[in-house]
Amino acid sequence: MKTWATIGKALRNEQSCAMVSIVDARGSAPREPGARMVVLEDGSFAGTIGGGTLEWQAIERARAALAKGAADGEAPPVGLSRMALGPDLGQCCGGSVRILLEVFAPGRAAEVQALAEAESAGLFATEGRIAERCVARTVLDRDLPGGEDSLLAADGRLLERFGTRKQVLALIGAGHVGRSMIVALAPLDFSVVWIDPRRDEFPAIVPGDVRVVVAAEPAAELDSVPDGAFVLVMSHSHALDFDVVVAALRARRFGYVGLIGSASKKARFISRMRQAGLGDDDIERLVSPIGIDGVTSKQPAVIAASVVADLLRRRDAMAETHRAEASS
Repeated sequence: MKTWATIGKALRNEQSCAMVSIVDARGSAPREPGARMVVLEDGSFAGTIGGGTLEWQAIERARAALAKGAADGEAPPVGLSRMALGPDLGQCCGGSVRILLEVFAPGRAAEVQALAEAESAGLFATEGRIAERCVARTVLDRDLPGGEDSLLAADGRLLERFGTRKQVLALIGAGHVGRSMIVALAPLDFSVVWIDPRRDEFPAIVPGDVRVVVAAEPAAELDSVPDGAFVLVMSHSHALDFDVVVAALRARRFGYVGLIGSASKKARFISRMRQAGLGDDDIERLVSPIGIDGVTSKQPAVIAASVVADLLRRRDAMAETHRAEASS
């Protein structure tokens, strides 16, 4: 969800709305700090703070605040409350969350528009102060400490991150599995560079985070793919697959290099890679077969689901490593 774009749309329609944010989570909680939802006057909403009783009560509180604002003619006070999931909500998680509830009226459209423009440009952070009826936010020129998504500091500052950091994926191959991969990745935080030499294999319409590249030499396109990107190889040609895999491994700058195929295909590739001069350290970074263990179906959609699950696991592990490095 694009938070500020969602709020801005409501305000342009002369509707007030409420934003509910998790600003602190302790123990076992359904969502992490930085999870948000935007609630409209009719009870419809976008985003989620985890579902269940916590979310249901948050929606009811947001609707009550919106109703009070409509009756009083001004925004109600900002609400900041801690909810224990066991004693307060009867849930078994055992943790607790601190919830921030703020109402936005059409008069704040210009302020929200500025934040929506920052959001459209990508990931950004803000520093805010909680006043009686609003949170005054300033866009920062730096990321948050430790890579956190939200932090209520001891001095009362509210530090928040908005937008999403998308994992770049170079997907080589527009065959059946490649097309299923695009569908599976569409709702997730991936930015895909989809490469194939066969123009007619690409569908007429692709998701917004997909860039189609028709290239006679897909391996050469890796030069324009950023460091830390994932490279997933599943073309129609084993010769083309080999060229891309060798180029990706030699670059030594990608977070993942995966190759579709059987164990025997991998063995043949390894033999050829050694002949091409790649050492064991480079070869060991090749992931093949791809996907998670235990999924045996060869249906394209099932393969895609298995591979995406593995990519998510690897992306999150890489992000955790970066957070640990930033905090050390």
